Amino acid sequence: MSVVRWAMLIAPYAVFGLMAQLTSRTGAATMLGLGVYILTVLLGLVCLLLMYLVVLRIFAKEQPLVFLGKARELLLLAFSTSSSAAVMPLTMKTAIQNFNVRSHIAQFVIPLGATINMNGTAVYQAVAAVFLAQVYQVDLSLASIVLIVLTAVGASIGSPATPGVGIVILSGILSGIGVPPSGVALIIGVDRILDMCRTSVNVSGDLVATILLDRWVDTDQRDSGSTATHQDAPDPKASQT
Repeated sequence: MSVVRWAMLIAPYAVFGLMAQLTSRTGAATMLGLGVYILTVLLGLVCLLLMYLVVLRIFAKEQPLVFLGKARELLLLAFSTSSSAAVMPLTMKTAIQNFNVRSHIAQFVIPLGATINMNGTAVYQAVAAVFLAQVYQVDLSLASIVLIVLTAVGASIGSPATPGVGIVILSGILSGIGVPPSGVALIIGVDRILDMCRTSVNVSGDLVATILLDRWVDTDQRDSGSTATHQDAPDPKASQT
């Protein structure tokens, strides 16, 4: 624990030194590019959240503003903790109490989604990989960009639902496209705020998937139940006879 405390104390100074070194080599224009990178990631996360809301509106008939209002406490907690696993109990509670999802569906979908549903993380990793490739002047063809996206999606599946894990996975993606993994030092300073945003989007996706599955399973059971009731109903003429 003493070694861990020393590492936590030294880490900010080490990151500052790496960022200063990279900035001095790449120029001040890189800092402007870093701002564009942040806006691009945020725009991608907003588009993903809007897609979730549209899917929820079409298939579950849930109003987007009503959904955001009922899930605001969950999204705020996810934003502050940057961990899908930490908010998992509140996600299940929100799904059951605010959206009337059956408990067995929430207890199955939400833990599964916290592990494999990392779409926000995949968006962040793809944008970060392309940005760092531009910083290091690595030419990327269309096939390379598609490969980065597929790799980011595959790497995000099964990644731990803990804060900052996306930056670790990003290092492996950078090695595959010829970008030095040390380049993550350039974006690690702004990774915390992006981690908070993508965690909120990931949790929103888990909640939307839970609501949709509950509606679909409920429809199937209702249809089968009504069919069985109709078939098992006694014939009134036969009862009179």
